[in-house]
Amino acid sequence: MEMKFLDKYRDLGLLILRLGIGAMFIYHGTPKILGGPQMWVKLGGAMAGLGITAAPSFWGFMAAFSEFGGGILLILGLAFRPACALLSITMAVAAHMLLTKVGLLAASQPIEDGVLFLSLILIGPGKYSFDEKIKCGCCCAK
Repeated sequence: MEMKFLDKYRDLGLLILRLGIGAMFIYHGTPKILGGPQMWVKLGGAMAGLGITAAPSFWGFMAAFSEFGGGILLILGLAFRPACALLSITMAVAAHMLLTKVGLLAASQPIEDGVLFLSLILIGPGKYSFDEKIKCGCCCAK
C-alpha cells in the first residue's frame, strides 16, 4: 500500500522533523555552549584525529555552536541548508573520533545524524519555514 494520500502532508512532516531534531540538538548543544572554554577545549580535541591540533577551544566552540545554533535554525527553517552543512561536518568529525576510539556502535548516532543532515540539504526546509517565507516575500514574481 503506497499511502499516496499522505503526500499532501509532506511539508508538515518536514516541520515535525525540523522541530524534533532541532529541539534535540538544542538540548545536546546547550551544556556544550554553557560549558565555556574548558568544555570547548575538550570538544575541540576531536580535531586531533584529523591532524588539526591548533586552536582546540575554537573548534570546540564551533562544534557547540553548530549543535545549539543549528538546532535553533532547524526549528525556524532559517539558513536551513548552511545549518545542515555545519551540522553534517560536526557529525562527521564526531563519527570519525568515535569510530577510531570506540567503534561503530558508539559512532552510529553521529553517522545517522550526518546522513539525515546531508539528506535535508537536498530536501530543503519545506514551506513552513522562514527560508520559504523570505523567498516568497521578496523574490517571487506573482
